[in-house]
Amino acid sequence: MKREKSKILMKQLCFFLFPFASLFLNCQAELKKEKLRSKPNIIYILADDLGYGDIGVYGQKKIETPNLDELASNGMIFTQHYTGAPVCAPARYMLLTGKHSGHSYIRGNYEWKERGNVWDYRAMIADSTLEGQFPIPTNSILFPQLLQKEGYTTGMVGKWGLGAPHTNSIPTKMGFDFFYGYNCQRQAHTYFPVHLYKNENRVYLNNDTIPPNTKLAKGANPFDSKSYSSFKLNEYAPDLMFKEMISFISENKQNPFFLYWATPIPHNPLQAPQKWINYYKEKFGEEKPYLGQNGYFPHQNPRAAYAAMISYLDENIGKLIMYLKDKNLYDNTLILFSSDNGVTYSGGTDGEFFNSSAIFGESYGRGKGFVYEGGIRVPMIATWNKNIKPGSITNHISAHYDVMPTLLELINYDNIPETDGISFLPTLTGKKEQDIHDFLYWEFPEYGGQVAVRIGDWKVIRRNLKRSDEKATLELYNLSKDPEELNNVANDHSDIIRIASDIFDKEHIKSEIERFRINSIENGLLSSQQ
Repeated sequence: MKREKSKILMKQLCFFLFPFASLFLNCQAELKKEKLRSKPNIIYILADDLGYGDIGVYGQKKIETPNLDELASNGMIFTQHYTGAPVCAPARYMLLTGKHSGHSYIRGNYEWKERGNVWDYRAMIADSTLEGQFPIPTNSILFPQLLQKEGYTTGMVGKWGLGAPHTNSIPTKMGFDFFYGYNCQRQAHTYFPVHLYKNENRVYLNNDTIPPNTKLAKGANPFDSKSYSSFKLNEYAPDLMFKEMISFISENKQNPFFLYWATPIPHNPLQAPQKWINYYKEKFGEEKPYLGQNGYFPHQNPRAAYAAMISYLDENIGKLIMYLKDKNLYDNTLILFSSDNGVTYSGGTDGEFFNSSAIFGESYGRGKGFVYEGGIRVPMIATWNKNIKPGSITNHISAHYDVMPTLLELINYDNIPETDGISFLPTLTGKKEQDIHDFLYWEFPEYGGQVAVRIGDWKVIRRNLKRSDEKATLELYNLSKDPEELNNVANDHSDIIRIASDIFDKEHIKSEIERFRINSIENGLLSSQQ
């Protein structure tokens, strides 16, 4: 009888308390939503092969970038920001994982040609298993995955380059809720592709099959614009990407979002909207056509086309900023802009004409593909209204692999995983003292095999580590006195060389992928005279 009375009392109590419990849970849910809404949106824009000096605020005189210049005037310019690698895929891997190249799984471009003729554009269209690059492990930790755990909706638009269709190494399985663009970086060798990807599926475009490296028709007049008509097709991929990007923001603006805009611009080929080409044709005058001698499509006005691509990107950045302001999103959005590596030397790009690397040099051996400053020092602009001091400039030495710890600190992420980066959030906000790197590290197995380490103002470089026809170099430069890296003082500073040797010994982990190995590192890179 007592037990029955107890049950009745418990039911009555529960009935009485239920509304309060429900109210408590609803309050908790609302507080959680409010806390989530208070987190800033994050947009990271990564240009492709944009040189350190290709933007007005970094000294560019010929190419007009008013929107990027305004972005910088409203925020902060980094003068000593670096990529993790001087080419596409490894730079993107290190950005997303917070690892430097001594610890990275991807250390170079790997087109995974063991599958078949991966460079045949028509074959890739017919067989999607030939697309994409070598996949990264499924247990890799990319920072968008961690943003997802904190309630962020994550989207990527642009060029992936870190996996292949039909593998787990695709954006939607590596931390992105939404993806639109090129899965394969080889496909990005045309801006008028037959297809792009939306999430995991191909989206076919109204474009003909014009394989990359197609040349002018035999006997065609290179000074006649009609000779180039087959390279101007219907649907321009960057236009489509921009529309999808705005759509992603529109659909997710109620809660915090992270957008990774990995634009393929201004990577070759030289293909740009005609209005911008006409603008620079008038500005630059007549020029020598590029006939596709060393790859990519030919172009009648290569300098005008290169400048047009950058100004088109700048125009779209202006449109993005205007959209954010119109939707009252701008004030609560951190925007970061950078490039994956230095300016290229191929495909008709005339970096020397534009002085694309500022003082660091643009010729082959000094820009993309090399660990000299022209290949790895990149622009970086950060804007966050009322949080970053407008018009500020910092000399803080930083790298792409600092982005991961920076963004995780920004959102107060608990248990930040171990990375090789250091958060530069204190530099952005000025709210506490900034930690600094003891060194920056590069290990690049391509272009003959190269390594570099920056220790304060000192930079040690070794090249030709995988060549049998040339002796490996040992170079030391003082960047504060010799930023162009012209005066090798290695023979005068054995103490710096020893410090660098210790860093290489400590930071290098043997690559799991044989093509990325530099065997001389395992054999005592700087302690020998090899």
